[in-house]
Amino acid sequence: MKKPRSTICTSSKIKFEEPESSSSSEDEEEIEQELADVTFGELQKARSNGSHLVHPKPKEEKKGGRVNKNRPMEVSCKKPVTRFREVIQGSKKVVRDPRFESLCGTLDVDGFRKRYDFLFANELPAEREELQKQVKKSKDPEVIEELKKHISWIDKQLKSESAKRTEAAILAEHKQKEREAAKQGKQPFFLKKSEIRKKRLMEKYKQLRDLASLKPSLRKGAGRMLQRTTDSCHTVGLTTLSNKFNDLTWFWRSRVNFLIS
Repeated sequence: MKKPRSTICTSSKIKFEEPESSSSSEDEEEIEQELADVTFGELQKARSNGSHLVHPKPKEEKKGGRVNKNRPMEVSCKKPVTRFREVIQGSKKVVRDPRFESLCGTLDVDGFRKRYDFLFANELPAEREELQKQVKKSKDPEVIEELKKHISWIDKQLKSESAKRTEAAILAEHKQKEREAAKQGKQPFFLKKSEIRKKRLMEKYKQLRDLASLKPSLRKGAGRMLQRTTDSCHTVGLTTLSNKFNDLTWFWRSRVNFLIS
């Protein structure tokens, strides 16, 4: 009977490698013999030159920043956080002006005028008189210039308040008339800005005419100017009317300032 063949595969040629321990030991012995022949002075010289040192490879600097915008930035924990850095980002500061904020309510013009009427009625005129006295007493041109600028500012404030009062009175009178007309079944009519301006100019003309009748010195010049303006009101538009009013206002101011001084 035939014997069955073994299923284990065996290589026909087996190579045995020599261990490297013998070669390495021989190299070490040669190095030791060479070092034994080196003098102590040569060893000190080699150490002073730094030739025996092994310099480490320089580390690659990692670039800071985020890998992804949704990820936090990596920062070394060894470095302290600077004093001016925002560790916790707060909400954005929003500047709010109470004059234009809806939460503060709407401005009550009539109530404001009633509460602060004493400023335009008493405080500013008294301050203007005091400044005029200081202008007469002072001899420094710079101080006089500053005082005159402040006086002109007060004049602008008083003039603006007077114009607002006149306009408010015109609107109140017109609204009263329209309410009465609405009760009678008529359709209300709203004034335009140009019509309000025209009525305001006519109101100032009336005031100037009354002033000219009270002051005999103003009667001659102001009477002629008022007569020219009155004649032109019937034939020309608002542009010519405003030009005449500017001339009349300049004349009236110069005369009033002359009487006050």
